[in-house]
Amino acid sequence: MQDVSVTPVAAALPRPRLHSRGLLREILDTIILIGAIYALVNLASVRFIVEGPSMQPNFHTGQVLVVSRVNYLLGLQQRGDVAVFNPPNQPPDEPPYIKRVIGVPGDKVEIRDTQVYVNDQLLNEPYINEPCRETRCPDETWQLGPNQYFMMGDNRNHSSDSRAFGPVTLDRVIGEALIRYWPPQDWGLVMRIGYPEGSN
Repeated sequence: MQDVSVTPVAAALPRPRLHSRGLLREILDTIILIGAIYALVNLASVRFIVEGPSMQPNFHTGQVLVVSRVNYLLGLQQRGDVAVFNPPNQPPDEPPYIKRVIGVPGDKVEIRDTQVYVNDQLLNEPYINEPCRETRCPDETWQLGPNQYFMMGDNRNHSSDSRAFGPVTLDRVIGEALIRYWPPQDWGLVMRIGYPEGSN
């Protein structure tokens, strides 16, 4: 008698069923996600169009900036930031200003012989357009209180800023300019020129 070997046959297991939510549901979820991201970006930032010569040579009329609200909501303000704000006593229908943060709360800002000193230290200002004229930068001193910021344009001889309307309180600051994205040839990050990293 010959031995007969039997090879066991594995029982066929049922295949798992894939549950498809359908193309329409996928499209709807994608639209909701895009809408949520768009809303978050717009809550955290605004767009600002530069007008006027007050920030030349670094910013020119027609350039479009992305301005972050978050930095100032979190209290992260530093000298050298480029800030967008509503100046004191400004009519509600007037556009906001863009200037550079020169002094932060607690600083003493002084103009002496047309040059700017912060806490008795001469400020290094490679970003200014030209030396300030005596008529535009007379000697004066400002002691900043809590939540007060001293703003000045880079084009000192053609800028209305804290020299005229005084320090700006934090509640009037819209945000910090982070990116210049229009026109395309001017695209780039807005840098804190003239201030070492970590200075505040």
